[in-house]
Amino acid sequence: MSAKAVSCTIKSPVALQIGDAVSDSSRPGVYITDITLAEPVNIQEISFKNYYTAYLTVRLQRREDGSAKWVTCLRNYCLMSNPHAEAGSHDYFSIYRHQMLTEPDNVTTVRLILRQPSSEWLNFSIEEINIYPCAKEDSERDVPAWISTLTPVEEPLDLNGLPDPETVSSSIQQMWALTEIMQASQTAVEGSYDVKLLSYT
Repeated sequence: MSAKAVSCTIKSPVALQIGDAVSDSSRPGVYITDITLAEPVNIQEISFKNYYTAYLTVRLQRREDGSAKWVTCLRNYCLMSNPHAEAGSHDYFSIYRHQMLTEPDNVTTVRLILRQPSSEWLNFSIEEINIYPCAKEDSERDVPAWISTLTPVEEPLDLNGLPDPETVSSSIQQMWALTEIMQASQTAVEGSYDVKLLSYT
């Protein structure tokens, strides 16, 4: 992604656990991580590195008419094809705007709900989280200077002073044919040529 990631604060994951967290020895299978954005953002992409998370749900808090409203934009997105196996456990992922169930506009908070149903892994999370905004349509993009000097396709090229393309093409074909004849008529002794061919030149 070429755009700069937005400024945000990533809070520590909170475990969701049934029962008393002190006396219950089972490990939590769900963590929630909240990401607070510095200002409302229209999201284009969320990228991250997985660490043994099997499924991801993304909820967004959006500003609408002066109030904040939570919406689910991605539900149970599979990060590991088999929660008990290693595949996908350390992969990088990007979730794009077109993959989301709702328009991720005017977002103030992103909530990531991580699930790992397998007891194989002691810990799971996602790391290196980056959120990228949509490109502003009215912003001037950095265009290299050489692009502005290119000739637009609509303008016909100025061919004054150049030879006729048909004549050039015909001459090249004749030269190619003579080259082929010369190569075919060479004898085994280097520097010897067919006398008939030399008499025509």
